[in-house]
Amino acid sequence: MGHLGFSYTGLIFLLMLVIPNLIWLRYRPEGYSAGGESKMLLLFERVGQVSVFTTALIFKDFNLHPWSAWSLWLVGAVTLMLLYEGWWIRYFRSSKKMADFYGPFCCVPVPGAALPVAAFFLLGIYGKVIWLIIAVAILGIGHIGIHLQHLREMSA
Repeated sequence: MGHLGFSYTGLIFLLMLVIPNLIWLRYRPEGYSAGGESKMLLLFERVGQVSVFTTALIFKDFNLHPWSAWSLWLVGAVTLMLLYEGWWIRYFRSSKKMADFYGPFCCVPVPGAALPVAAFFLLGIYGKVIWLIIAVAILGIGHIGIHLQHLREMSA
């Protein structure tokens, strides 16, 4: 269920998520518009964002534990977040077109949405905090759904 307390691991994951997104505000892809996004997907995304941010910070279960086989869940989560950072590096070094932003990375479709959602899901498993897993599911529906919507529009 989770034990209340500050999670420095959650904070690190959130910083890895937020910092590139803040930089992206200045380097959006050419032709990007959020105007036609599904209101339902946007609602899921916003509720998921608030829930993930809050949950990742208030449960100390995400902090480091003595090494065990269970620690592999954290290793997986960190690996996915590092891939996410790699995807951002590729994007920021690109010509910043829509295809650069929504194209696959390491065989992962819509990596800007899929990688952090999967990373936080594994973090939830590592911490055994069902609340983060539920929050990530809500976020995933909205965030991945919106990215897929943009990818379809780009391909049309």
